[in-house]
Amino acid sequence: MKFKKSHFVFTPKQQNGIFLLVFLILLGMVGMYYVHHFPEEEQLSEFQKQELIQVEKFLDSVKAEKQKSKKDTIYPFNPNYINDFKGYKLGMSLEEIKRLKDFRAEGKWVNSIKDFQKVTKVSDSLLNKISPSFKFPEWVQKRNAAQKKKSFTATKISSDKKKDLNTATKEELDEIYGIGEKLSQRIINYRLKIGGFVDNIQLKDIYGLPYETEQNILKEFSVTKNPTPVEKLSINEASVIELTEIIYFDYELARQIVEYRELHEEIKSFEELAKIESFPAYKIDRIKLYLKLN
Repeated sequence: MKFKKSHFVFTPKQQNGIFLLVFLILLGMVGMYYVHHFPEEEQLSEFQKQELIQVEKFLDSVKAEKQKSKKDTIYPFNPNYINDFKGYKLGMSLEEIKRLKDFRAEGKWVNSIKDFQKVTKVSDSLLNKISPSFKFPEWVQKRNAAQKKKSFTATKISSDKKKDLNTATKEELDEIYGIGEKLSQRIINYRLKIGGFVDNIQLKDIYGLPYETEQNILKEFSVTKNPTPVEKLSINEASVIELTEIIYFDYELARQIVEYRELHEEIKSFEELAKIESFPAYKIDRIKLYLKLN
């Protein structure tokens, strides 16, 4: 009986071919495993890694600086229209913003950097930071330029040749650059009210008198003689009634000053008066003209 030859019986040549095929299959499987577990990326040297880190830091710093620059940029604006939010962003306090809003509510305008500081009382450091961005209307810029030119070309008058502010007439004041009929009359009325100016600094009490106009007045006028010489009162001895005779005090404030003096036995400095709630500390330089400590 004859048996058929098995299909699994191969010649040595065929067997070698099978082994080679199996080997290639195993090699392919190993290769696939390597590809999945070991990505083909070039390994960076330590030096290259440090360089990459430095570049990333530089790019981050440039980006941060750009964002900071954009955040701190103050675009040109008219300071007369500063609202609460704008003032807060600029670094102004609530009191400074309120002073400006109260000033504007009276229908008055800030027309110069000096006017802005005079009204708001902002610090020099904040003023230097935000004032370069102030943008006033064209007519204001022209007026300020004209005032500077006139101030530069005007002949300086020495103090002994200036006219007495206490004898200046309304007509003479009208000739001062920047003074109209209302302001000149207001100066005359206030002078009569206080019995004559004691010092040039009292021009600050004139309602609506701009700083530039005040300086124009002082170029030609000065307090040289008071028609009613002032005898200073002792703040530690004066009665309530005597204190009310001072233009800057009403009865209630005079009473508070006497009460404070009695409570603390003695007032040692004018600055101490600022502790009294209703005391006008911003007028202390004028109040000193009428008071003394002893």
